[in-house]
Amino acid sequence: MDDLYFCQEQRLVCVDKQVIKLTAKEFDILTLLITHPKRVFTYELIMELVWNEDYSYYSRKAVNNHVSNLRSKLKVTQDSPDYIKSVVGVGYKFEVP
Repeated sequence: MDDLYFCQEQRLVCVDKQVIKLTAKEFDILTLLITHPKRVFTYELIMELVWNEDYSYYSRKAVNNHVSNLRSKLKVTQDSPDYIKSVVGVGYKFEVP
């Protein structure tokens, strides 16, 4: 994880020494995943823990959209690894390649 810098206290994320501007939800999703590496979080659990609301008001598409934006922001170069892995039909996990 040499090229990824994450500081929860400063709400700061850098990739290859570039500061990555994240929305509050994107940062919170990344925090959830990065602080529990390799643990698979379901869409529903991400909704519950990040939105702090009943997930029935939202769709999986809301989680997918935020994760998609987060992935594209973290991929600063063609060679940048994909840190957030999809677990088909279940949710997402953070993994250092």
